[in-house]
Amino acid sequence: MPKTGADYAWFENDFPDIAEAYCFTLVRGLTPAEVVSRLDGREETPLRGIAAVVDAAYARYDLERGDRQLVALTAVGAWTLLIEPNGYLGVTEERALPASAGATWVSHFVNINAVGMFLWAEDQVRRLCFDPMFPEDRWGTASDELVDVMQRIGFHFGEDAPETDLSSPAAFALAEHLTGIAITPTLLEDTTYTCATVEIRRPPAP
Repeated sequence: MPKTGADYAWFENDFPDIAEAYCFTLVRGLTPAEVVSRLDGREETPLRGIAAVVDAAYARYDLERGDRQLVALTAVGAWTLLIEPNGYLGVTEERALPASAGATWVSHFVNINAVGMFLWAEDQVRRLCFDPMFPEDRWGTASDELVDVMQRIGFHFGEDAPETDLSSPAAFALAEHLTGIAITPTLLEDTTYTCATVEIRRPPAP
């Protein structure tokens, strides 16, 4: 039985500084160093604990005037966890799909405006992509394979708004279903993360 969005409600309650805007990515088949390389990252000083990562990420964003962002990575079993405070590289298909060559890539994002995205890719192929608030609108080669699982996890299908919106925590539960990796408070707080800065590539001005 998969975990549900309710099982990840602690994230917004216990980690409000990152919960308002983040991207979490799990990658199987690449080490943290290989993920950094594929994103053309520049290694930075390691940091211990998610609070230090969040503080450093916002400070670096200001220092770089928004041109580069700090990311934090660690190995979790056979997977690499990539965390972006206030970032979105993991769900940016122009960056994520090429980086997923020979690998499995599962990423979810939300920003301060509650805009979200979930991306599952395999070897540069988009398997599933959707906004967690609007799970009925899905695309990818496996867009219909997980509907039953998504309903059990807590994604809301239908016209009536749910009493409690669990779309963001449900994305964590769906990522765990696909990867077998649970994000826990202990993992976030006690890990010493490999860190890097990555260029933010914006579309050219018209």
